[in-house]
Amino acid sequence: MKNKILLMSILFLLTGVKGMCQNLFAIDTIQKIEIQFSMANWDYILDTAKAGSDRYTMAQWVKINGVRFDSAGVKYKGNSSYNVNNTKNPFHIELDHFIPQDYMGYKDIKLSNGWRDPSFVREALTYKILQNYMHAPLANFAQVYVNGQYIGLYTNTEAVTKNFLQARFLSNDHSFFYADNGGCNLVFRGNDSTLYFSPYTKKSDYGYADLMRLCDSLANNISGIENILDVDRALWMLAITHALVILDSYIGGPQHNFYIYKDHNGKFNPIIWDLNGAFGTFSNLGQGMNLTLTQKQTLPVIVHANDSLWPLIKNLMSVPMFKRMYIAHMRTVANEILANSYYYTTAQYLQSICDTAYQSDANAFFTYTQFLSNLTTNVASGPSSIPGLTNLMGARTSFLYSTSEFQQTQPAISNVQPSDTFPLINSTIYITASVSNTNAVYCGLRGSVMDKFSRIQMFDDGLNGDGAPGDGVYGTTVAVSSPEIHYYIYAENNNAGMFSPQRAEHEWHTLNTDYTTLTTGEVVINEIAAMNSTIQTNGLGNFNDWVELYNTTNDTILLDYLFISDDFSNSDKWQCPSGTKIPPNGYSVIWADNDVFAGELHSGFNLSGSGEQMILSYANGTIIDSVTFPAQRTDITYGRYPNGTGTFVFMSPTFNAVNLVTGHTEQDRYNKGIHIYPNPFSAQTTLYTDEFLNAASLTVYNLDGQQVYQIKNISGNTVTIQRNGLATGLYFVRLTENNKQPATKKIIITD
Repeated sequence: MKNKILLMSILFLLTGVKGMCQNLFAIDTIQKIEIQFSMANWDYILDTAKAGSDRYTMAQWVKINGVRFDSAGVKYKGNSSYNVNNTKNPFHIELDHFIPQDYMGYKDIKLSNGWRDPSFVREALTYKILQNYMHAPLANFAQVYVNGQYIGLYTNTEAVTKNFLQARFLSNDHSFFYADNGGCNLVFRGNDSTLYFSPYTKKSDYGYADLMRLCDSLANNISGIENILDVDRALWMLAITHALVILDSYIGGPQHNFYIYKDHNGKFNPIIWDLNGAFGTFSNLGQGMNLTLTQKQTLPVIVHANDSLWPLIKNLMSVPMFKRMYIAHMRTVANEILANSYYYTTAQYLQSICDTAYQSDANAFFTYTQFLSNLTTNVASGPSSIPGLTNLMGARTSFLYSTSEFQQTQPAISNVQPSDTFPLINSTIYITASVSNTNAVYCGLRGSVMDKFSRIQMFDDGLNGDGAPGDGVYGTTVAVSSPEIHYYIYAENNNAGMFSPQRAEHEWHTLNTDYTTLTTGEVVINEIAAMNSTIQTNGLGNFNDWVELYNTTNDTILLDYLFISDDFSNSDKWQCPSGTKIPPNGYSVIWADNDVFAGELHSGFNLSGSGEQMILSYANGTIIDSVTFPAQRTDITYGRYPNGTGTFVFMSPTFNAVNLVTGHTEQDRYNKGIHIYPNPFSAQTTLYTDEFLNAASLTVYNLDGQQVYQIKNISGNTVTIQRNGLATGLYFVRLTENNKQPATKKIIITD
């Protein structure tokens, strides 16, 4: 692995690509994705790989909106949506499968083909709805070309990868599973972790023991389930899949199409995936039941409530509070998405975006007439039919509001407010709300997005800032101990619950607090290492990313309440621990490695070698320092020169010390003065240098970082590289000489 990291210096070749890119998932755009294979029988090769090892085939290049990526990995994906006889099969593209590269930080491109969706908007529409209530992928449309031929219109969906986890959950290295194989029902199978190897697909380095504990808690310790499962996200998932009749999911017969990730707070989070079966396309409810249209329209508010094969439903619904919360969420979805026809107007909008592209798709599974009509009318497909969206959901909306669950009177919540709208840090305040038709009121609280919500009870007793006892105003005492406070109100009676805001816990009220902040320039981002291969190890002996901060003053500075992030739009990713100090004119190094151990500072994110952003700021919006750094080079840092005050330049590393630029100019000249021609080549090629080599070494590595060829003691300006029996493909040439910085170039061997 270390050898592979050493070779990632080719990322500097991608400098400037981001400036050319359009947003890959902007909902109002259609992406253009072009794939070029060197072989004419590419479809046969991809079919063969799909039937066998499911390996990636190397494309000569993939272009995304005109931006070219050489040697990307491509394969077919899908279960029911894939067919060897299809011209238009789903694609999975890994831009970085053979070469480290990305498009705006995205490396995985997942393209679905619209199988069994005449409207062609079900996936993009449902992901857009989901994003209002829980973390979910982004999605839009793409036109796909292979070897110059238009294959057709696809849905382009953000992959649930470590990048996705990092952006949503602020970590990515904990237990992570894909429930795709059917039967991923979270049933407890016993205390042997091997019993969970199938059907769950492990996407992390470890985790089956954690998965086993989750299933055990669902079965045997439901009172403690909130310690291991984000119950609120699970309730939102169940509410949305019930409301929108998504049976190709956990609630249906297959019991699949979701991910679960254990975040840094120790809670598993569900993430819905693969939504071409939304809005009644799929009929299998499980237990041998295939639903008719009428049964889909009248699908109960809760299915499998008494079925032990669906413990996420049965056992969560056995807790009265959870059941009332679930119904409150489902009523919110019905009010915001169904009753006002939001789903229909949004579907019309999405069809207007992809209309022309669909008309030109000769490989579409349905006619253009069916494309237009399926928003309202059923479309025949094989022995069954696919419901029109309004035909299904109009009747379903009426049914839901007629149920006893929806007709129960909910509590009413108003006048939610703190006693001080800008309290001092370390003070005490009250949060109050007027609530009627309730017998219990709670306040959910947390200090930042890094924390989990905890519920505390509110009282109408005249002792918690709530006015007179029994006046319908409920209050609770809150200790102000963080830069901001996130809170929501939940109230319930014996029959129903209500949240404020109604999308809680996905949305919340925010209270900013008053605290002393540093002045801009007192602490600066001084040096960044996003490609640390040999510079410095952390306390565990790992070469990880790091950021060096510098105190420009003559006084010791506290970093209390200061946040550091690699994303200007998400500036509060990681908060410096209380009591963190930097000595006068001194340094503090923060390891960007998603790890935590005593004696060092470790943020909840990694840096990108292809370049990104760094920001130091407070929750109240005060920015202390920020920088956008370009694509990095292995073991070359990006730092201020002169130290602490100058502009950023590439430089030799000066970890936890004064920034110097010694060797910087020589390293740049050494890399720029090396050329390889011809490249690609079949038999041999020649490396040319602008400067005379003296006792240099040339080493060739394959994509796994293994040394496959070497020439030592090179003198002069040229050296011939022989194919030497190597297979076709991509390799890396590393040239080293005395004390100069190594230079890395890529070569491609062809037939």
